[in-house]
Amino acid sequence: MRPNNTGLKRAIYILLFSLGVGFIFYFLGPILMPFAAGALLAYLTNPIVNYLINSGLSRIIAVILVFVTLFAVLLLLLLLLIPLIQQQFFTLTVFIPDTILWAQTKVLPWLMQHFGVETSAEIATFKKLLSENIFKAGNIATWLIQTTLQSGRALFHVLTNLILIPVVTFYLLRDWHVLLANSKQMIPRKLRPTVIHLAHECDLVLSGFFRGQLLVMLALGFIYSVGLTIIGLKIGIIIGLIAGLLTVVPYLGTIIGFAIAIIAALVQFGTLSSLIWVALVFIIGQTLEGMFLTPTFIGNRIGMHPVAVLFAVLAGGALLGFFGVLVALPVAAIIMVLLRHLNRHYHKSQIYQET
Repeated sequence: MRPNNTGLKRAIYILLFSLGVGFIFYFLGPILMPFAAGALLAYLTNPIVNYLINSGLSRIIAVILVFVTLFAVLLLLLLLLIPLIQQQFFTLTVFIPDTILWAQTKVLPWLMQHFGVETSAEIATFKKLLSENIFKAGNIATWLIQTTLQSGRALFHVLTNLILIPVVTFYLLRDWHVLLANSKQMIPRKLRPTVIHLAHECDLVLSGFFRGQLLVMLALGFIYSVGLTIIGLKIGIIIGLIAGLLTVVPYLGTIIGFAIAIIAALVQFGTLSSLIWVALVFIIGQTLEGMFLTPTFIGNRIGMHPVAVLFAVLAGGALLGFFGVLVALPVAAIIMVLLRHLNRHYHKSQIYQET
C-alpha cells in the first residue's frame, strides 16, 4: 500500500503545484508579456550565441554581438515597415467603401436575381459610417500616440515593456546555460533521464514552432506581399502580411489571404485575368512552402493538429490576453509531448497489456 500512497501523494503535489503556477500566471498575465517576449527572443537566438562560442568567442562577447544585431534589425524593420503599412492603410480607406459599393451593385443584385435574396438598407448606412470614419485608420502612428498619451498609466506601461524586453532578453541570453544547469540539478536523480528526454522532445517541438514556423511565416508573408504587389493589387502588402501571420495555423492563412485577394482583385480590376494572377501567386507560395520552406525549416518536428494550434492560440488569448497568445503554443507543445509520453507509458503498462 505504501508505494501506491507515495505515488498518489506525488500526483497530488504535482497537480497542486501546476494549479498554483496556473493561478499565478492568470493573475499576473498583464505584467508578464515583456518577460515572455524576452524569453522567446532569448530562446530563438541562443543557438546563434552557442555557435559563436564554439567559434572561439567568449559568451559575453557573443551575447553582445547577437543582442545588438537582433535589436538593430528589429528597429530597422520597424522604421521601414511602419511608413509602408501606413500608406497601405490609407489605400484601405478607399478600398473598403469601394468594396461595399461593389457588393451593392454587383453581388447583391446577382444574389437577388438567382436566389431571391433581398438587399438590406443597413448596408447603405454601414457604408456611410465607414466613409465618415475609416480615414481614422490611415495614420496609425498618430492614432497610437494620441491614444497612448490620453492615459499616463498606459504610457508608463508601454514604455516599461519597451525597456524590459531588451533587458530581459540580454540577461537571459547571458545566463541561459546557467539557468539550464540549475534547472537540471533541481530534478530528482531518479527522474532526471526521463525529464531530460522529455525536455529534449519539447525543445524539438518548440524550435519547430518558433524558429521554423516563424521563418515560414516571414517567407510566405514576403512572397505573397511581393507577388500581389507585382500584379498591381493596391493593398497587396496588407493581404500578404495577413496571410503570412495566419500561416501559424496550417492552411488558414492561405484560405483567408486568397479570399481577401480575390475580392480585392474583383473590386480593383473586375476581370477574370486578375483572378488568374492572384491564384498564380498563391499557387507559387504554396508550392514553395510544401516543397522547400516547411521541409527545410520545420520538417516533422511539430506534429500538432491544426485544430489544436487554433484552439491553443484562441484559448491563450481569451485567458491571458497577448501574454496568453505568446505562451499558448509553447504550453500546447509541452502538453502534447507529455501526452505522447503518457500514451507510450500506458501502452507498456500492465493495464493495457491485460485488456
